[in-house]
Amino acid sequence: MLNIVLVEPEIPNNTGNIGRLCVGTESRLHLIHPFGFVINDKNLKRSGLDYWVHLDVAEYQNVTEWKARIPDLSRVFLMSSHADKSYLENDFQDGDWLVFGKESVGLSEAVLNEFPNHLTIPMSPLIRSFNIANSVAFVIGEAKRQITSKR
Repeated sequence: MLNIVLVEPEIPNNTGNIGRLCVGTESRLHLIHPFGFVINDKNLKRSGLDYWVHLDVAEYQNVTEWKARIPDLSRVFLMSSHADKSYLENDFQDGDWLVFGKESVGLSEAVLNEFPNHLTIPMSPLIRSFNIANSVAFVIGEAKRQITSKR
């Protein structure tokens, strides 16, 4: 099972879509406060449709609380548009932690400095980022492909 981590998500529709993606890919969703919405937001539920009840989800008050629950910090991968290594070059394993920052600014320098493994999603220089739900889908897809091919 992959662990998808959203640090301070701001947009309920994105979180709902990612929750639905996690249910469909049998991944666990980890949400780190503060949120830019209330967890029972109607937009969150609309985006997650009726799948939210099937979601394996955990909430943490901050990064420190979440980090204390990680058994192997070497398997934590932070997504950053400033990273040099592409997620397509990474060797993913079952149980990995895939970490995404808030929609407006990504992951803070403080969070990035806590973990050594940073990955980027290659993109045209005409855009500065992908929608977070699309980014999560790209990375989950590649990680699941790799994990399945190793079985």
